[in-house]
Amino acid sequence: MIMKRAISHLCFTLLLAINMVFPVNRNGTTAANFLEIDLGSAGSSMGGAYVSLASDMSAVYWNPAGLSAIRNRETLFLYQPWIVGINNVFAGVGFELPRIGTLAFSINYLDYGDEEVTTVDQPDGTGELYTANEYALGISYARRIVNWFSFGVTAKYISSSIWHTSASAFALDLGVIVDTEFFSVTGDRHNGLKIGMSISNYGTRMKYDGMDLLNPIDITDDYGNFANVPGQFKTDGWELPLLFRIGVSIQPLYSSSQVLTLSIDALHPNNNSESINLGGQYEYRIPGGTSLFLRIGLKGTNKINFEELNFDSGENETITVENAQYGLTYGGGLKINLGRNQTVKIDYGFKTMGMLGNMHQYTLGYIF
Repeated sequence: MIMKRAISHLCFTLLLAINMVFPVNRNGTTAANFLEIDLGSAGSSMGGAYVSLASDMSAVYWNPAGLSAIRNRETLFLYQPWIVGINNVFAGVGFELPRIGTLAFSINYLDYGDEEVTTVDQPDGTGELYTANEYALGISYARRIVNWFSFGVTAKYISSSIWHTSASAFALDLGVIVDTEFFSVTGDRHNGLKIGMSISNYGTRMKYDGMDLLNPIDITDDYGNFANVPGQFKTDGWELPLLFRIGVSIQPLYSSSQVLTLSIDALHPNNNSESINLGGQYEYRIPGGTSLFLRIGLKGTNKINFEELNFDSGENETITVENAQYGLTYGGGLKINLGRNQTVKIDYGFKTMGMLGNMHQYTLGYIF
């Protein structure tokens, strides 16, 4: 009962802190918004509540401090077909450097596909195609300073282009993870309360430039002026989608065969209102080092109802959430031990995006 009440107080404090922040709507005020697309089927299927749990190559996206958990070498490949024919691919590789830390390299690529060029005079198309794409190249470093504290940093180059116009920027991601013994069913930090924090996409502005912005100016020649003087549109610099995450996770069930993990993240972006992500994962361990995972989550809720909470009486301790931007997310995974320090991880994630349809995410990882 004491643990239940303590957990309720902790969740209440975290949720209330974000829920009381005045929601400023800044939709459409940033560039390179592909950086906000969740990467990693495990974290995505847990509603994005993963900042304190990331411990593989997907930590490049969620929290670079999680890369410190990589042992030996690890690769990860992700594919997710996005909306309206857009495709997203991520690949990364990380290396454990004894007594130094973990070094990782990654690429996140978004392909918008080919589109037909149309003009006012040729609305049905000119017969020419144009392409658009965005990508981020990253190099990461993470280290476990002591047995309960890890930090990580990612430096990345970001590029965005559409036909003959492009923009680029540099950014940093920073993160920490703290392992505690609180609420541990075994008394070990490994399965106690985890706290994670990260700042993503802190960097320079993106300013588009290119030959598509050239615009000849037809000046009247009444006074001997030249016609069709070369001109060019000048664009403003756009901020990157800066995002601050803070979250906690616990494992109320932990045994040799079963593990239940619950997590909650609070998000503060610079281009939208604050929101909360909730997630849960059930792991069934099979003798020999193989595990089966089932995951569920709720992503993007920005309204939490505390009216029925009564910590003193211990009754009616319920939390209701409303206005979830994406609704339920779910998925599963399989971790297979191949022996000789080799492991294969296969994960799948699913989420709904309202009018935009359903999204699927496929991840393949290899530890060697």
